[in-house]
Amino acid sequence: AGSTALCSARHRAQASSSCRSASDRTTAALRETSGATAMAPRTARALLCVAAAAALVAKRAPLPRSITRARSTIVMKDFPQPNVFDTDPYREGSRLSDRFKTDLQAGDKKKKVAIIGGGLSGLSCAKYLSDAGHEPTVYEARDVLGGKVSAWQDADGDWIETGLHIFFGAYPNMMRLFKELDIEDRLQWKVHKMVFAMQRSRRPELPGEFTTFDFIPGIPAPFNFGLAILLNQKMLTLGEKLQTAPPLLPMLVEGQEFIDAQDELSVLDFMRKYGMPERINEEVFISMAKALDFIDPDKLSMTVVLTAMNRFLNEDNGLQMAFLDGNQPDRLCAPMVESIERNGGKVFCEKPMERIELNEDGSIKKVVLRGGEEVVADEYVSALPVDVLKRVVPEKWSTMPYFKQLDELEGIPVINLHMWFDKKLTTIDHLCFSRSPLLSVYADMSTTCKEYADDDKSMLELVFAPCSPIAGGDTNWIAKSDEDIIQATMGELARLFPTEIASDPRYEGTMKPRTFEGGALPELPDGAKLRKSAVVRVPRSVYAAIPGRNKYRPSQKSPIDNFSLCGCFTSQKFLGSMEGAILAGKLAAEVVAARAVGADAPGDKVIQQHVIDEAATASPKKPVGCKGRTAVAFGGGYTFDQAIKRELEGQDAVQLTPLN
Repeated sequence: AGSTALCSARHRAQASSSCRSASDRTTAALRETSGATAMAPRTARALLCVAAAAALVAKRAPLPRSITRARSTIVMKDFPQPNVFDTDPYREGSRLSDRFKTDLQAGDKKKKVAIIGGGLSGLSCAKYLSDAGHEPTVYEARDVLGGKVSAWQDADGDWIETGLHIFFGAYPNMMRLFKELDIEDRLQWKVHKMVFAMQRSRRPELPGEFTTFDFIPGIPAPFNFGLAILLNQKMLTLGEKLQTAPPLLPMLVEGQEFIDAQDELSVLDFMRKYGMPERINEEVFISMAKALDFIDPDKLSMTVVLTAMNRFLNEDNGLQMAFLDGNQPDRLCAPMVESIERNGGKVFCEKPMERIELNEDGSIKKVVLRGGEEVVADEYVSALPVDVLKRVVPEKWSTMPYFKQLDELEGIPVINLHMWFDKKLTTIDHLCFSRSPLLSVYADMSTTCKEYADDDKSMLELVFAPCSPIAGGDTNWIAKSDEDIIQATMGELARLFPTEIASDPRYEGTMKPRTFEGGALPELPDGAKLRKSAVVRVPRSVYAAIPGRNKYRPSQKSPIDNFSLCGCFTSQKFLGSMEGAILAGKLAAEVVAARAVGADAPGDKVIQQHVIDEAATASPKKPVGCKGRTAVAFGGGYTFDQAIKRELEGQDAVQLTPLN
């Protein structure tokens, strides 16, 4: 009853009364049914609340609103860690962690393992192999660990992050890792809700306002999600909500089999096939698609959306979000390195690979690093991004179906922005879904993160997407200048927050008149002005989850006796995410550790017949190699300069091709 932040005392009282009367009526009805006594009390209470919410929504009571904008008084407020441990996925992840210290223990069968790539997946693989008593060594090409979660400091000492990363309660392997490393206190949990910026085109009377899906404590999944949607009166009508639900029921009933079968459909295709209302796309799916894979719904596989929803809907606290309390290299990667080294492993930076050399039977003989250093090990694991891996696959492997299927995968471009303002914006202590045509999600890191905290000035971190044709965009923003990107973003921020972003002659988009129902702002000279920005381009980020691609994601086990794969593009159920990277590394470690002691481990994944046929007639390809010395050359992201542009043009020129 008190879940909606904008409810007045009158509305709360009305809601409470509606809930009580609905509860009384439903309880009486339950008593008259023979099976009522068999219903679990927790489930019964949840059903009562959903029924009461439906009754309340049906009344269509208007919520109070105001266009008055006061100076921000938002302060950082963290919440206790939710119960993310009492779930089947967490228990499953824990069982796998425990294997490395029980039946997968190396004993006298210790192996030297070379892991190429020091992102989350490579570090995860090394961590669990060292737990099992093996001797892993990580070779990272860059001078910083983390891969897609890497970060570095600029000349002012401010941290620049490759991406805006959020930790969800439905990340079981990540949660278990934090527990194993004893760093759970580094997660700053926020209130259990989803926050959306209102679209002024639809609700012009709410400039810069937010609306939320609020999850009521004590209501089990999936009823808490249904109740959160029912209580929100700003995004969808009751009819639209009811029309949206039936097509999603098979996801809960049939599970993964139904989810995987939707991979050939885009989100829009799925909507239209099952008669979902068109407005669900602009109100929910656009922001969800761009948050999940930086892609518009007409380009994103519905399997991705259903997979995420299935994970979140089946766990009470699956959608509760947390921010890391500081930069990723220090606060997450460093504890992983300490664990690896404490157990006998090693981690090296600035060790780029030159080539892989093979034995006559196709197994790896050695890996040669730049400068001529040779790495000889018992086992080898690639933790490279898929686009980099494709450049270094040995000629002898190139016609094998397992490696041939990699041609169907590629990374999606994305841009991460850091924008420092001279004043504190009226933001919230949470992740925000913007529903903007240019922006995906954002957060005021000066409010959400301890290390970046500032009571007087805001620092927004924003995901700029889609930024290329493969993601559904009509502009190749990777090829644009920093100035172009910031100009477009400032105009969009002024549109989203017309009462806060200053009219600034430096940014044309901020100079347009701002009008809305009940007021007008032809100019806002005393608003917040941008004082500094950083544009981080990632030309090839997580794999592009466009329709029909899920079946090509390779297993961690390869047909090569001493070679395994990890990385979030490999086959695992958490897609291209931090959780997916951690799990993929863990699964690769399981393959290596199990092979060493003769234990069971996940097997091969079925390869599509057309890939097998194409591989049979394909000509061997010599590896082009991974050339260059910048972050982009190794599949990472960075602030661009001329050197990086030259390297990108040399190995991925399509990224710099402007669109007419």
